[in-house]
Amino acid sequence: MSQHGVGPRAVTRSVAFLTAGVLAVPALAGCGSEDPAGKPLAAPDIQPAARDKVADGGTLRWAVDSVPDTLNTFQSDADATTTRVAQAVLPSMFRMNASGRPERNPAYLESAKVVETEPKQVVLYKLNQQAVWSDGREIGAADFAAQWRALSGKDTAYWTARNAGYDRIQKIERGDSALEVRVTFSRPYADWRSLFSPLYPKDVMGTPDSFNDGARKKLKVTAGPFTVKKVDTEDDRITLARNPRWWGEPAKLSAIELRTVPRDKRAAELAAGTLDLAEIDSAAARRITLAARPHSSSSPLMGPGADRTAADALRSWARANGTDDDAADEETLARKKLRKAAAKYARRQQALRGFEVRKSLEPAFTQLALNGAEGPLADERVRRAVARALDREELAEAVLKPLGLPAVPVGSHLALSGQAAYADNSGALGDQDTEEAQALLADAGWVRGGPVTEQKKDKEEKAAGGEGERADGSSGADEDDKARQQDPAGHLAQDGRQYKHPHPGGAPGAYAPRGTAAPANQEAAPFAKNGKPLTLRFVLPSGPGSRTLRTVADRITRMLQRVGIGTEISKVSDESYFKDHIASGQYDLALYSWPATAYPATDARPVYAKPVPAADGSLSVEQNYTRVGTDQVDQLFDEAVATLDEGKSRSLIRKADSRIWAAAGSIPLFQRPQLLAARKNLANTGAFGFATPVYEDMGFLKRSAKPAPGPSVKGPAAR
Repeated sequence: MSQHGVGPRAVTRSVAFLTAGVLAVPALAGCGSEDPAGKPLAAPDIQPAARDKVADGGTLRWAVDSVPDTLNTFQSDADATTTRVAQAVLPSMFRMNASGRPERNPAYLESAKVVETEPKQVVLYKLNQQAVWSDGREIGAADFAAQWRALSGKDTAYWTARNAGYDRIQKIERGDSALEVRVTFSRPYADWRSLFSPLYPKDVMGTPDSFNDGARKKLKVTAGPFTVKKVDTEDDRITLARNPRWWGEPAKLSAIELRTVPRDKRAAELAAGTLDLAEIDSAAARRITLAARPHSSSSPLMGPGADRTAADALRSWARANGTDDDAADEETLARKKLRKAAAKYARRQQALRGFEVRKSLEPAFTQLALNGAEGPLADERVRRAVARALDREELAEAVLKPLGLPAVPVGSHLALSGQAAYADNSGALGDQDTEEAQALLADAGWVRGGPVTEQKKDKEEKAAGGEGERADGSSGADEDDKARQQDPAGHLAQDGRQYKHPHPGGAPGAYAPRGTAAPANQEAAPFAKNGKPLTLRFVLPSGPGSRTLRTVADRITRMLQRVGIGTEISKVSDESYFKDHIASGQYDLALYSWPATAYPATDARPVYAKPVPAADGSLSVEQNYTRVGTDQVDQLFDEAVATLDEGKSRSLIRKADSRIWAAAGSIPLFQRPQLLAARKNLANTGAFGFATPVYEDMGFLKRSAKPAPGPSVKGPAAR
């Protein structure tokens, strides 16, 4: 699962246990007849078109965040672009459908099923008889066996990032024919469908040297609709070419060019005509939407000078037409620069008319992480108080509602709506409740308005007062005033998203006469213990791509202030955010995202596993950056992954999720928005949501073709 952009799987925490009898866990969802998994909140948005409507040829220029350091997805420095390349050029036995559930990939598999459970679990794969590597060799048992040996964890010469599932395999052998592969497990493994996706050729997996280095900058042998033509690290691009040995429907595109383009440069590159497809932020999405409106290209709205008021214009006219020649010349020059900038903006807006915004919800969720390793949050009651202070629905609406996306809080740590294991288990912790939050703090020994030692007083006032200086040197009041001046309608666009700006209930620090009723949402007196105020360090990334996180953090800060919990915002560089702060546990509160997985028993266990002492005396936290875990959760994961009854395994996963909610180490907030700018004539690609892209169907519409009617979910990506 990933940081705002998504990213790594997370881990940091101190051992915290549920106190028997303190927190009642309600009956688990899913015990009745209605399936609690529900449906995906948003469908893919890919402009589906039948293959006969798509032109043959053309190059798709697709912006990515980086050219990866490796093309081997099983190495620790693999990234999202590594995965994208693998999806286009390598076999995957199973892929994700539009509901985020695994489905057999018919290009490679005729069938795959458990054929024996006693004395050992045996899975029999029957391969597509046409499936061959790009060098002409048939895909077969030798490739499966080489990948198993490389990822089993038995040979430490292989620099692998993970071996989950492969370490449960006992042997791999050919079946009754060359098209059959028999995989025998030493221990039952419920998530067997997660294996061999992607599948690398034995040339890559066969030796430690070829695994460690052979697939980092090139893939000589592939087996997908595309091949890797060139990896150009100097020009920051990867070129994929149509695979002439592909046995399926031939790729419509002749090439796909994946090029590194920083997110804040993508709108300009789209306007310049150098990109066809790019993931964008909400500010760029608004520009593209605005460009599509009639006569918008000549309007300065949202462009240079958009924040000039009538008073500004009057002063400008007076200076330009006054008696002070120097001032007049200066103003005239400024006007020329403004007109030139506005004309440039208008030209770019005109160019953006060829694009549209395709939007869905990313298969990932943003969460508030609470570091339980030390400090106030080591107490489970304080963590639960923080959670009960949050209005998760308000946070989801602030991010998603302005984009026209479903603003529904995420109810599970282990799956998203529509996935088989999903159920809303947030009831194990409870909804927003100020009184309950304050009662939990009181029970933990924190006193509202308690005495604070003199040296801590300034710190307390800054954290709880509302007008204290922020990490960027500005005050909250200054920032609010500036936002209202720039946006008098009351929609804050600071992070590229619009939402209603809350009107403060009064100037913090002002005193009303005795007996005056407190304004609504007034902050509570801060809590303190042993002379120290309850103040939590809130660490946030500072880069331009993290504006949404900072906006959400601002709202969370206000919610905590209303309860009496102070915060200190610490903004750090994107590069050091995870490595130096989250992974090392140097934070109290943090926001980052996890990707969804169809295999939570395998993939989510390291994220929520109870930390254990390592041989050197340190604490091994795996990916559990909150360092909050319990023996019971670990046991439920272990049972779920070893249970071949799918219904029972899902029930165990949902039960584990309820216990994770109860421990309050992380609070899921909302599913991340997925916004892509796509050339209007580009078909079968865009915001895929859960679905694995079907690369061979992507292409540009023929001049006379029109996109298929109906919801995007019926397109090829959902097949």
